[in-house]
Amino acid sequence: MFFLLGIIAVQLKSDLKVPESSSKFITLYLLLSIGFKGGQELAHSSLSFEIIWSLILGCFLASSVPILAFFLIRKKTGISNAAAIAASYGSVSAVTFVTAVSFLEMENVIFDGHMIAVMAMMEAPAIIIGVLLMRRFGESERQESDPAPQSIGQTIYHSLTNGSVLMLLGSLIIGLMASESQAAGIKPFTTDLFKGFLALFLLDMGVTSGKHLSVVFKTGIFPFLFAGLMPFVNGLLALMLSLKITDSTGNQLLFAILGASASYIAVPAAMKQAIPRANPSLYLPMALGITFPINVMIGIPFYYFLIQYMGAS
Repeated sequence: MFFLLGIIAVQLKSDLKVPESSSKFITLYLLLSIGFKGGQELAHSSLSFEIIWSLILGCFLASSVPILAFFLIRKKTGISNAAAIAASYGSVSAVTFVTAVSFLEMENVIFDGHMIAVMAMMEAPAIIIGVLLMRRFGESERQESDPAPQSIGQTIYHSLTNGSVLMLLGSLIIGLMASESQAAGIKPFTTDLFKGFLALFLLDMGVTSGKHLSVVFKTGIFPFLFAGLMPFVNGLLALMLSLKITDSTGNQLLFAILGASASYIAVPAAMKQAIPRANPSLYLPMALGITFPINVMIGIPFYYFLIQYMGAS
């Protein structure tokens, strides 16, 4: 509802907005909170085949989805834009994941802490695949004035040191190392304030998404349809595969939303350096203006209903 309020505010041309500095703080807080709590969950879990297969599935999705997306869209957008879009849809949205976690908590559905590690691992592979696709098919678009392409090592480094990825991984490791008494000491910050900050952040995302919607409409019908339908293709694929490795309703929902979501934080930062010819006014609005609200308002409850229906039948 706060997300919808943000969209409505834009349509009414209101001056309602969250200051940029506050928005960055809230983003860091959400990543810190979810990473730390995930680390705590991992600390109480023993390594199992489900954890191993979950990590493998996450890497598989992050590698295969970009390839599928690239070949679906490259003739419509050009190689550079297709590679950036592919990386966006192969990677994940941490905020969508956080929203799904909050949804599970409201429904009193348990999920495992290793799903945080799965999310963190899915950022880098998609970015690397996008760069590799650009190198393999994008030579025809390259011009002499273009900067020299990044090495794979540079791409990996920038994807792993992106602020959001580093905060998530770092807080996950800290949560894994912290004792129960240490975790209890900051619980009022990491847990009690979480939903309030999430509501405020979703308001900010509603305002931002509302501003980007008009940009996507101007690009033609195909990017709009891709951004609206691709999440369900990827989400259902991830859900069906997750059924083979876990019986947990919470884990299955999180796999579905990881498959369905698209990155609008880590990938744009990486693409700016790795594929400078890609147009951020295309792939960013697709991920943030269309895919994000669809996942938050429709995708999460849809996958949850589907999981419950399959479990009951």
